[in-house]
Amino acid sequence: MTNLHDKAVLFRSLHAGDQVLALANVWDAASARLVEAAGARAIATTSAGVCWGLGAADGGRLGRDQALDLIARVTSAVRVPVTADIENGYADTADGVAETVAGVLAAGAVGVNLEDAHHFGDSPLRAVADQCERIAAARAAADAAGIPLFVNARVDTYLCAVGDPATRLRETLDRATAYVAAGADGVFVPGVTDPRTVTALAGGLAVPLNVLAGPGAPTVAELGRLGAARVSLGSSVAEAAYAVARRAAEELFGAGTYTALAEPIAYHDLNSLMHAPR
Repeated sequence: MTNLHDKAVLFRSLHAGDQVLALANVWDAASARLVEAAGARAIATTSAGVCWGLGAADGGRLGRDQALDLIARVTSAVRVPVTADIENGYADTADGVAETVAGVLAAGAVGVNLEDAHHFGDSPLRAVADQCERIAAARAAADAAGIPLFVNARVDTYLCAVGDPATRLRETLDRATAYVAAGADGVFVPGVTDPRTVTALAGGLAVPLNVLAGPGAPTVAELGRLGAARVSLGSSVAEAAYAVARRAAEELFGAGTYTALAEPIAYHDLNSLMHAPR
């Protein structure tokens, strides 16, 4: 499938139906091809993994051009739809977010995550009106391009532990409702996997709910039964991969042995995967 509009329609459809959209987030072309070969219906990038692989820290510190170049490499490496984590939109203004989204579409992605965390602000989250303006700009840029981009609005109330825990659910739903009214197609609430909260979030939203999962979290099927439509692994796959690199180095420089490298993907298999045309 090469038509961007068709990919966008397909990606949107993956959020509906009985099967949860499971996303093992990638950070380069090789990880994207590995995930696709494992059976992924769509590919999602992780901003943290992308930043680390490009020598930057996560949290609004990566340049837009670097991010867009990486997105283009990932979309060129796979056949399935790609959604990109674009952090804060790599921009200080709503107009800048619109420019980023136009670049994302030109790079071949059909979805974005846009977070309300404010890494360089006086408060941990952007004001709701400010974030709504940024989401509306993203929506308008996609509409102008004629592509039904899936805008996944990330609400970081739980991830950043914002406010009183007793009112955090209400604050999250209020923010999510405003973001949907501004043009978001889905809502991503990282930092939540407990069944009661996931159920409450899903029940309070009129759009698909995305949660972040990992060791100790309910299974994808269980999260689906609670109401989640999309389950992501976020930066954890990249973290696990880099953990292997650290263990191998520490073992090499310490014991002088190589057991950390005992279960690799064979050179031939990786090379063949990257050699295959797309």
